[in-house]
Amino acid sequence: MNNQQWVKRDLSVLWHPCTQMKDHENLPLIPIRRGKGVWLEDFNGKQYLDGISSWWVNLFGHANPRISEKVKNQLDTLEHVILAGFSHEPIIELSERLKAITPEGLSRCFYADIGSAAIEVALKMSYQYWYNQGRTKKTRFITLTNSYHGETLGALSVGNVALYKETYKPLLMEVITVPSPDCFYRETGESEVVYTQRQFNHMEAALGRHHEEVCAVIVEPLVQCAGNMRMYDPIYLSLLREACDRYGVHLILDEIAVGFGRTGTLFACNQANITPDFLCLSKGLTGGYLPLAVVLTHEYIYQSFYDDYGTLKAFLHSHSYTGNPLACRAALATLDIFKEDPILENNQKLAKAMKTATAHFVDHPHVAEVRQHGMILAIEMVKDKTTKTPYPWQERRGLRVYEYGLTQGALLRPLGNVVYFMPPYVITPEEIEQLAKIAWEGINRATCD
Repeated sequence: MNNQQWVKRDLSVLWHPCTQMKDHENLPLIPIRRGKGVWLEDFNGKQYLDGISSWWVNLFGHANPRISEKVKNQLDTLEHVILAGFSHEPIIELSERLKAITPEGLSRCFYADIGSAAIEVALKMSYQYWYNQGRTKKTRFITLTNSYHGETLGALSVGNVALYKETYKPLLMEVITVPSPDCFYRETGESEVVYTQRQFNHMEAALGRHHEEVCAVIVEPLVQCAGNMRMYDPIYLSLLREACDRYGVHLILDEIAVGFGRTGTLFACNQANITPDFLCLSKGLTGGYLPLAVVLTHEYIYQSFYDDYGTLKAFLHSHSYTGNPLACRAALATLDIFKEDPILENNQKLAKAMKTATAHFVDHPHVAEVRQHGMILAIEMVKDKTTKTPYPWQERRGLRVYEYGLTQGALLRPLGNVVYFMPPYVITPEEIEQLAKIAWEGINRATCD
């Protein structure tokens, strides 16, 4: 069967995520037959360079033989078992290894199946910690403008991207929102460090006013991914950790997208040398193979729930596929690759190649900024470069880049007017050059009128 036949069958039964389905009256839907490395192949034999790691999950390429072998072996042994009252080898080993590689002090692992679910776990766990301590006035959360933490109702509540949130506002809990340290808006000549420090004043003030009623602050370290890949300096995390300690408020770090080497270090918070109260991980945890999420926290949090059943202090949260053995085995294989190969060192070279390949983009008349943290690089298209005036969202300039990319064999899925690269770590410098050339021409076509 060819692409057209599969697309016809697809559109008769499927409702795709984050998609206005009417777009597919004109926008090509691409059915994929196989993947290998950074390449995807459709049923007509055309290949596409996966420049966004298939929604940021794939670290070591599609159909990675080392991960595939481990998952296949696990499939013949144990596919799944309830995690309440039971356990299994892969999840015990994975928990031990996560404890060893995450920031010091994180000693307990609570599993979920997707990133949004991990956020729900962290929010509920923070709230119930204070509840178990008799601090019942602590019921609110502080978040940043332009933040995104998922699309279940709790996760959506602590996010701030209107595109996802506004429709469901009547269903959501109210949160305290402070201005982001997003450095796109810094003054001309102002350093990212100085701007970030200045922006922290808003968080300091909010904590000072509301700490008695606040359970936790939740942020995405260094990169607000779904928020147009906006970035900030690590000093914000250092200041936030100190302030949360001073005011008696938990710190939740959402490293679902930025963890496992994306920002240049294994975890983004490593760049500030801090440990959160809750660390949320997913996406790259399994190398892009299977859904798995985990929240790591401290022993003191765990002990606040540890009591006789009749006290009703237990954390009664569960998912049917929590800690699935197949997903855990994929995660262990992913950690093996980090252990056995010089991934972070190689990523430094790849990040430099990305920077070099896109250096000339800053001279484009409709590019306001090229920004980068490690293996995440973003190019922001604007209507007016001097004032950083954006194109109206209704014009869908990023969609033009996406469509052009498909014609040239590249998967680029811009966020609004922001074209970004977040490729698997097995990409080559030559493939980065190819991606950059396609993005350059796509931006030219998208901004020519």
